[in-house]
Amino acid sequence: MDKELEALRESAEHQRLEEERRGFRGWRNWGTFLPERQWGTVREDYSDDGNCWEYFTHDDARSRAYRWGEDGLLGWCDRKCQLCLAPALWNGVDGILKERLFGLTNPEGNHGEDVKELYHYLDATPTHSYCLGLYRYPQAEFPYIELVRENSKRGADETEFEILDTGVFEDGRYFDVFVEYAKASPNDMLARYTAWNRGPEKAMLHILPQVWFRNTWSWGAAHEGSRVKPLLRMDGKGKLVADHETLHRSFVEFDPGLEDHFRGFLFTENVTNDRRLFHRTNDTRVVKDGFHEYVVNGRVEAVNLRGIGTKAAGHYAMEIPPGESFTVRLRLYREGEHPLGRTFDRFDALMEQRRAEADRFYEVLLPESMTADERLVARQAYGGLLWSKQFYHYIVADWLGGDANRLPTSQARRRGRNADWRHLYSRNILSMPDKWEYPWFAAWDLAFHMIPFARIDPEFAKTQLLVMLREWYMHPNGQIPAYEFALGDVNPPVHAWAAWRVYREMLLQGRKDRDFLTRIFQKLLLNFTWWVNRKDAAGHGIFAGGFLGLDNISIFDRSHPPPGGGSWQQADGTAWMAFYCAWMLHIALELSRDGERRAVAYEDMASKFLEHFVQIVDSMNTHGGMGLWDEEDGFYYDQVQTQQEVIQIRTRSLVGLLPIIGVFILEGEVMNSLPGFRSRFDWFLENQKDLSRYVRHEEEGDNGRWLFALTPETRLRRILTRLLDEDEFLSPYGIRSLSKAHAEHPFILNENGEEYRLEYVPGEACGGMFGGNSNWRGPVWFPMNRLIIESLEIYDRFYGERFQVEFPTGSGILMKLGDVATELKRRLAGLFLLDAKGRRPVFGGNPYYSADPNWSDCLQFYEYFHGETGRGLGASHQTGWTALVATVLEDLAQRREEREKASGHVEEPKPVPPP
Repeated sequence: MDKELEALRESAEHQRLEEERRGFRGWRNWGTFLPERQWGTVREDYSDDGNCWEYFTHDDARSRAYRWGEDGLLGWCDRKCQLCLAPALWNGVDGILKERLFGLTNPEGNHGEDVKELYHYLDATPTHSYCLGLYRYPQAEFPYIELVRENSKRGADETEFEILDTGVFEDGRYFDVFVEYAKASPNDMLARYTAWNRGPEKAMLHILPQVWFRNTWSWGAAHEGSRVKPLLRMDGKGKLVADHETLHRSFVEFDPGLEDHFRGFLFTENVTNDRRLFHRTNDTRVVKDGFHEYVVNGRVEAVNLRGIGTKAAGHYAMEIPPGESFTVRLRLYREGEHPLGRTFDRFDALMEQRRAEADRFYEVLLPESMTADERLVARQAYGGLLWSKQFYHYIVADWLGGDANRLPTSQARRRGRNADWRHLYSRNILSMPDKWEYPWFAAWDLAFHMIPFARIDPEFAKTQLLVMLREWYMHPNGQIPAYEFALGDVNPPVHAWAAWRVYREMLLQGRKDRDFLTRIFQKLLLNFTWWVNRKDAAGHGIFAGGFLGLDNISIFDRSHPPPGGGSWQQADGTAWMAFYCAWMLHIALELSRDGERRAVAYEDMASKFLEHFVQIVDSMNTHGGMGLWDEEDGFYYDQVQTQQEVIQIRTRSLVGLLPIIGVFILEGEVMNSLPGFRSRFDWFLENQKDLSRYVRHEEEGDNGRWLFALTPETRLRRILTRLLDEDEFLSPYGIRSLSKAHAEHPFILNENGEEYRLEYVPGEACGGMFGGNSNWRGPVWFPMNRLIIESLEIYDRFYGERFQVEFPTGSGILMKLGDVATELKRRLAGLFLLDAKGRRPVFGGNPYYSADPNWSDCLQFYEYFHGETGRGLGASHQTGWTALVATVLEDLAQRREEREKASGHVEEPKPVPPP
């Protein structure tokens, strides 16, 4: 509470967050909510065959109006994405005006879809009062063709061909384009685009700050709330008026001090160029790609010279000397919030004030003992997390039915993808995994995002968890939607855990929000019931959830029945349900203690989840003899149940490690405060001896404690010998997703004349399962590391010094589990921190990021990491769950502070030794 009061007193950003919490709605109206990619998404796909990559391509995007959103280059928009702002760039030689990021589609990439641009989210505050991004633009022609051609030549056993491999950044021949946004007030926004020439010679750059309306008028869609076409028009020199039916009138003013470089205002319409794409007559003379045609191809007739349209830009051009910069400024504000005095008089001072307030926000937030490098990493992780909030619009019934005005659909399509989710109605700001590679929500990703979000903006974290459970998202049967490619896929049930963590974080900040906990508990009961009824087919407490987000971790695609027939019995599916029970129990117990009469009902629910947990423990360990446990290997395995036999899938992976996350402690103080629950618990211990044997009790006066664990102690010790073995799961940078032992000993199964093979692959995927752009066969993934570390800390709270293991296995060095957890965090942090050679492992020895001071502190937070080198892989801006590194760094700093207090001397952070 002291830290929160200090924050409110000393941080302007905390004060803005407090205003929002108390009911002032304004600071969240605008932000970096513009998607980085709208083309190639399911939402924009109106094809019969569901091939979204080919239906709406990057080449189409400059000419074709979007139906469900917009995209831009490090852009800005209101929370309904009605009015958008973003820069466009042209270096004088490119064949395409740079309005959006380019990347390979899933069929084009040798490891699935992949953005082929360099950009960084450098800073942001929760209310978007200040945001800073960086885009790196080559001065040579952008290598679109080379990137497509070279990647098409490479097989799945080769690395991706990246833009740095093309040589276009050699000799510093590129522009660093810094994109800054700040808010003078909730609806008065400043934008500053600064381009630095890093090359040895002067170079021409065109900058076009673009303002446009999302097209809501072409489709006959009444739900958009706009029946009248909006309008942008000139209103005097250097000033635009933006009129929209559902927005207040706004104005956009452009910097008057750049007349020597200003080439005029451009206007066009944000409508499809039917002539170019479909060889039919356009409805209007000027269309979406008008600026591209005017700037790149010199076609004056492609823009509206009368100064009106639905898309506008100021056109600036300058030859920038080497080592110098060029800045364009503009200001967007609502009528009535006009800045005092002249628009640009205090522009730069206000921008610097908001930057200083961002500095102060993170100074208060982050532990004092963090090093400068740790602060850099944590702050950019939080910055990327905030930049990845996106306007997400998808109304499935309308999408399936088509839009009669422009996009009709066939009967076959209406029965295709997501046809069973017609109730889903999304028009929200949501936290995205990656705004280019995953510009759509993923339910279990989002839950992990909320752990770091809870530290910087708990109100946003609460609303995100709740919205996934609202009736316009959750299926009437209780299933939580997975993601737009297949809303009915099954993600791991992590929402109860995330909700509890958000609630606990709020308690640490001095707030107790039981209404949030109550609301989310009631909805989670529906989802829990869906799991029990749908995913435990035999009713034995052994679950088969499907692929469960781990993509290619299995030898078969677990979204489908095994090739030889039979049914799945999943170690991870069963572990997830025990995990679900544990956190529903925590929530129920907390709600039982609110002192109101209705709390008795929550005591009953707590008893239900306690007994359900123990029944799952019993099934996991004894059903059919040994459950899913293999005594010879000392590991849990998936099984395939056929009519004739049970087949163990003997692959040592996260699937068999996950049972250790099913653990929790009940404190005597809590038990004694709930007589109804305690009475039921005592009855259970006395009368269910076959189940109560899984409960460990520790006497401690009147406040004893009980440990409930899916993995019994003897089995836990055996699993940990593998988990902490550097020849199995323990990587220099965290826990691998598959044991390294499978490098020399791949798992091979012959079924129906076909060979199925699974081996250790520490880097990119070598197969095409789930598109091939995600690999769980060896790399390090942050979400699973987080859960395993947290579980070790729970075990440590119960056992303390009594439970010690070798770390690493075979080293002879004994550690208690809390110290093991700390060492694992240190390895994860080591992915991003500078090592003894001044390099960051995440960049895999890339010379640009290791040698150039303009690059070394610009981070990317990848989807997963090479199991040996730590090199970042997959989506390059997954500052969703990989933003968990910020919490890891904070935990390590707080641990150092505790040790310093205990020992009386300052403890220096220990670097991770290279592999």
